[in-house]
Amino acid sequence: MKTIAQPAAVAKSTAQSMQTRRKRLWNNRTLLLMCVPAILFFAIFAYLPMPGLYLAFIRYNYTDGIFKSAFIGMDNFRFLVMTGDLWRLTANTILYNLAFIILGNFLQIFIAILLNELRKKWFKKVSQTIMFLPFFISFVIIGLIAYNILSYDYGMLNGILKTIGADPVKTYSNPHVWPFIIIITYLWQSTGYGSIVYFAAIMGLDSEIVEASEIDGANALQRIRYIVLPWLKPTFIILLLFSLGGVLRGNFGLFYNLVGANNTSLYATTDIIETYVFRSLMNNFNFSMGSAVSLYQSVFGFVVVLTANWLVKKTSPDNSLF
Repeated sequence: MKTIAQPAAVAKSTAQSMQTRRKRLWNNRTLLLMCVPAILFFAIFAYLPMPGLYLAFIRYNYTDGIFKSAFIGMDNFRFLVMTGDLWRLTANTILYNLAFIILGNFLQIFIAILLNELRKKWFKKVSQTIMFLPFFISFVIIGLIAYNILSYDYGMLNGILKTIGADPVKTYSNPHVWPFIIIITYLWQSTGYGSIVYFAAIMGLDSEIVEASEIDGANALQRIRYIVLPWLKPTFIILLLFSLGGVLRGNFGLFYNLVGANNTSLYATTDIIETYVFRSLMNNFNFSMGSAVSLYQSVFGFVVVLTANWLVKKTSPDNSLF
């Protein structure tokens, strides 16, 4: 009797569990329906193209197509390592992104705190609008502005230098100045938009806590140090983890429109993975090499995210992503 009762009990439990799941899905049907566009987006643009990663392991030619081209294993990756391109591209991409992440978050938090300390609402709104505007300027326009300032023959900078009797500067032939130009341009465009996120987080801070600190005699710096900054810590960690996921993904629009992808004199300091892939595809038609670099980029970013999340989970479990 006991052996007969056990399967019956298991079957009943399974049926109840399935009924509970169906009821839960039906109750949340509106939320699930809202998720359908996002699910379709990732399915079409992230998962369906994944078989194309096979390009990284073949010597692609148009006649045979992807799956009939000669399989060469890791030769594409080996070639990148032997030529030294992979290390240069990796170093440039990571260093630029670290500068963007560190300096960008510092400035965004700084500006968000300044906006919070402003007492005139009209001035706060005007300041937010002015700082927000550069985010909507196209990289093409930014590149055009930079060229009109830095061009050797027609740039405003050299025009001023010639007027005061100084020698003109060949900016587009000097690789050492471009890291500063690129970083400053990026910060100018993105800081205003990024500060809105931190400012919104500050707006969620309980005003009674701030008022209590003022009554206890805390000055502005003490309130920022002991109340505002700890409050922003979870937001900072989440944004940092998201940013680290793209630490090996360069801002192609920024680099391409500022320096181009074919200026060989600037490769040492401005060539990143995205510009290399673009050159491989458009100039050399080397789809296999471009795919190899992209696969390396994705795997590296995945490992960085897992590692960073593991470190955060060890030190602050409540702030980790998973």
